[in-house]
Amino acid sequence: MSGWSVRVLTREDWAVLRAVRLAMLLDAPGAYGSSYAREAAFTEEIWQERTEQPVFLADRADGLPLGVATLLRLDPKDDPEIVAMWVAGHARGGGIADALVDACRERAVADGADRVRMHVMLDNPRAVACYTRLGFDFDEGAEVDGCASMQWRPSADSATMRAENP
Repeated sequence: MSGWSVRVLTREDWAVLRAVRLAMLLDAPGAYGSSYAREAAFTEEIWQERTEQPVFLADRADGLPLGVATLLRLDPKDDPEIVAMWVAGHARGGGIADALVDACRERAVADGADRVRMHVMLDNPRAVACYTRLGFDFDEGAEVDGCASMQWRPSADSATMRAENP
C-alpha cells in the first residue's frame, strides 16, 4: 500500500480523532476499555483535550484514516505508553502498525524515554506477533484478565536507532 503517511493530530483535528476512535470501538468493542455509546457522547472539548498527548494518525493522501496510536505520558516521571492502537481492517498487513509504533517510539526517545510500554489483548495473536516482531517483550503489569503488558527499550539494533544512526 502506498500513498499514505503518519502525522500528529492537532487540536483542530478533533473530529478526525472522534471518527477514528468511534470506528475503533465498533471494530473491536472489547479491546479499548470503553464503549461506543460512552465516547459518542463526549463533547468537542473532550476530543480536543485528547490531542494534548501525541496522537499519531496514518492516513492516505485523500484523507482516509488507516490507523492511529496515542503516546500517553501523564507524568514526566512515568514511562510513555502506546495506547489506543488500531489499524483499519482494510489496511492491515500494509506496514501501518509498524509506522505508528515507530512514530511513537521515535517521539518517546526524542523526549528522553528509555522505555516504552504498551498493553495487548492476548486474544489478538496478530497484535502480539506484531509487537514481538517490533522488539517488545512481555513484562509484569497487566491488571486486566486477558491483557498483557509489554515493553520496548532502545538499543543499537532497534529500528529507531538504525533510522537515527545509518
